[in-house]
Amino acid sequence: MAHIAGATIQALNDRLDAAAVVGDYVRLEKRGGQYWGCCPFHNEKTPSFKVDPSRKLYYCFGCHKGGSIIDFVMEMDKLSFPEAVEDLAKKSGVEIIYDSSHSREQERDIAARKDELYELYRRVAGTFSHILLERPQGEDARTYLAERKINREMVERFRMGFAPKDRLWLFNFLSEKGYSETFLAESKLFSSKYPRWAFFSNRLMFPIADRQGRFVAFGGRILPSIGALGEDGGRNPKYINSLESDIYKKGQTLFAVDLALPEIRRTKEVCVAEGYMDVVALHQAGVSNAVAPLGTAFTDDQAKLLRRWAERVKLIFDADEAGQNAAVKAILTCRRNGLAASVVVPGDKPPPDYLPARGGEGGMSEDFKTEAVFKDPADILKKFGPEALRKSIEYVILDFEYLLRRGKNLFDVTTSEGKARAAAYLFPYLETLDSEVSRDTFVGEIADALGIERQAVLTDYRRAGTIRTGVDRERAPEFEGGVSNGRGSIRMNDELFLLASVLANHELVIKLRSTLSIEEIEDPRAKELFIALEEWFRNDMPGIDDLLSRIHDEALRNFVLEQSVSKAFSINPEMLLDDGIKRVKRKRLERRQSEIVIELRTQKRGESGRSLEDLLAEKVHIDAEMRKFKEVNP
Repeated sequence: MAHIAGATIQALNDRLDAAAVVGDYVRLEKRGGQYWGCCPFHNEKTPSFKVDPSRKLYYCFGCHKGGSIIDFVMEMDKLSFPEAVEDLAKKSGVEIIYDSSHSREQERDIAARKDELYELYRRVAGTFSHILLERPQGEDARTYLAERKINREMVERFRMGFAPKDRLWLFNFLSEKGYSETFLAESKLFSSKYPRWAFFSNRLMFPIADRQGRFVAFGGRILPSIGALGEDGGRNPKYINSLESDIYKKGQTLFAVDLALPEIRRTKEVCVAEGYMDVVALHQAGVSNAVAPLGTAFTDDQAKLLRRWAERVKLIFDADEAGQNAAVKAILTCRRNGLAASVVVPGDKPPPDYLPARGGEGGMSEDFKTEAVFKDPADILKKFGPEALRKSIEYVILDFEYLLRRGKNLFDVTTSEGKARAAAYLFPYLETLDSEVSRDTFVGEIADALGIERQAVLTDYRRAGTIRTGVDRERAPEFEGGVSNGRGSIRMNDELFLLASVLANHELVIKLRSTLSIEEIEDPRAKELFIALEEWFRNDMPGIDDLLSRIHDEALRNFVLEQSVSKAFSINPEMLLDDGIKRVKRKRLERRQSEIVIELRTQKRGESGRSLEDLLAEKVHIDAEMRKFKEVNP
């Protein structure tokens, strides 16, 4: 069957009457501007199935199935996507246009087009690399890399480059090489709204390759010297990735997997870090089995890919709260996919002779001990060098011990309620275990660590319904105020509430991205949704199904669907957005304020790596910012 053109799908979505299409299968009743009926996907007597005609979505609050109207027809009639589109197009009077006129040659055409894309990305990567290494335009990027102590060998190994500031330059350059405007418009290297404008400009570039070493996408980092505001008035995200394409699915790809694969195969172990610069730093330190996800949480597809060659995963995430939350989720992802996991733990101290002396002298300076151990790998490389970085990631703890420590830190285990909540924090981990013997052993360890009866832990675990009862195996350990959707718990915190208001009012995306940056988002799921919204916006927000395709966490996809059909955010949406942004910014300041207080205490004990003057100066700044919030919102 030939490939259906994107213009046909867009025209079909514009034409579809959602209530009429669904009404052919389900008896619907109109309530206000929405339609309700009994769900066709599970037995129910009270209608919980909702159709939103304006957004052309369906969602069941009972079984939590949902999606676009095309998805609905695919599910009901058991059709493939092209079959469902063709069926609906004929009924709606939409002309079907195919990208290929000869269906029997479709596979050959698709393969040829992919080869052309691989070659295009290879050529662009080479061009960006030449600009970085040899041209005047790359001078600021070269200076930045030198400041980060990244050597030329690593720059060349990772094929780093620089995208020129002139957004028209790349189009003109490739046109001169014989590429057609149509092909370039479909390459994802250019803006969908302005097809001659490069998607990346004025950024340090990281080519992304598949495991065969073929270039499939790019990541781009804004340089500190360029500033935070973009040409459109919105904030410049620190990092942006290519949009997904026929050759690139970000949830199924890992940065540097092609470079790390030989060492992963040899050792059966892989190091998973958070970002591009961390991976580069680790490779420079001799840790050549390091990879990173691509702007999202570590996914099941990525874990399954690594499981082909590795047996163990070492998680090297940032020391902040967001990094630790991401580590918790990554542990569950590893275990769920048959990978043993350990964690480099922020703040833990190594044995006395663990790290080499700074400057080659005997012993180890206090600032080296406290500053070099278990922080951002790229920062360790910059401050203390590759040997220190290599040594600093050798001290790890196993995943279960990490979760147990974190549970005891999050909850007051001197009380019975705190012990119960700390035990419950470990339940999702127990559910990932296939062995009943292992599960029984860990139940005993939880009981011993918390000073409670083993049978009490087992009873609570069974009561929670996590032993083979169909509860989602991907559920993150979030037990406070969660919004359960039957496929995982989403905790409606301030960050998700803010993004939910945008999901219900798409026109607010512009204001959101101009006033809030990804660095101010800490919740891992909110971070993934923020990135998806940013990519969606850059692709001109073609439809909710496009946004959903950028989200790989199933529970988060269901959350997006539920909020998109909700009317809870229809009253004063701009006020909701403004209040939400203020809450997020204020809470981030409050968290940082608490962290500084703790650092001041450790500084008094001689354990902090920062000077007292620096800490006090930051505290004065944070206190001033907090006063501004109180003046505006007394």
